[in-house]
Amino acid sequence: MKLINFTSTGHTRAGAIVGDKVIDLNYAYQAQLKAEGKYRYEEIAHAFVPATADELYQGGKESLQLAQNAIDFILSNPNSFDKKTVYTKDEVKVEAPVQNPGKIICVGHNYREHILEMGRELPTNPVIFAKFANTIIGPEDDIPFYPISDQLDYEAEFTFVIGKQARNVSEQEALDYVAGYTITNDVTYRDIQRRTLQWLQGKTIDGTAPMGPYLVTSDELQDPSGLDVVLKVNGEVRQKTNTSNLVFDVKKLVSFLSNLMTLEPGDVVLTGTPGGVGFAMNPQQFLKDGDVVSIEIDKVGVLENKVKAAEVVATV
Repeated sequence: MKLINFTSTGHTRAGAIVGDKVIDLNYAYQAQLKAEGKYRYEEIAHAFVPATADELYQGGKESLQLAQNAIDFILSNPNSFDKKTVYTKDEVKVEAPVQNPGKIICVGHNYREHILEMGRELPTNPVIFAKFANTIIGPEDDIPFYPISDQLDYEAEFTFVIGKQARNVSEQEALDYVAGYTITNDVTYRDIQRRTLQWLQGKTIDGTAPMGPYLVTSDELQDPSGLDVVLKVNGEVRQKTNTSNLVFDVKKLVSFLSNLMTLEPGDVVLTGTPGGVGFAMNPQQFLKDGDVVSIEIDKVGVLENKVKAAEVVATV
């Protein structure tokens, strides 16, 4: 499945992209249960195939399988329910596949070529830092460029989402704890990032984690190694690598992180960025208003966002 959140008529709900259609998963499951003659079909559907993707991940593989069954049912019976269940893409706004994760864990210094271009040595343990949910925007949103810096940079990141609670997981079992894979642009204000030894303040500004275009579930993408990663700015290739170049791959990261902390369904892990960031170019090339950043990863898709100048507005 290709899982998303989508917004229609002011409401955001869990969906799946199938071709040029968007399926409301909760309503599709309600429709299936009702057709099967189930009492309390609404309550059952909300428990097993909830109305938001963030809640859906908490149901693990059982909920994902029920969601897939509901998709098959509604595509065969599109007029079987009294609520709109099947949309065309142009009828909805596609949002990020995760909107309110408990944790966004980022891995730094994890592609060999990026480590070398930044003048550092290969780490013996993963370098980790955090972003927060305020940074997440969707594949149809603009990247806000606030006038707090002129060093806005891009970072293509192969990303995975946890599918069930993980604690002290071995590398051999690790992929069983992954719900699926997506793309994140770890947008960074470089001068703000580098004004202290701790990177957090340059990484956690609103809108600095465009995510999408959807989450490819792990049953469809069973092997996250060997995937080409390409980032372009206005059509010019800036970053190009393969996930085989990761120092710490998905298996190692799930095991390492779960031995530090309990990973929960919906937690997001950004696996690091390859060489070619604007900060490391000579001369340096940072993003500007109107630039279009696209990231393509094999078997996952393309995430494309436009940079748009934004104002800092005070709230009362």
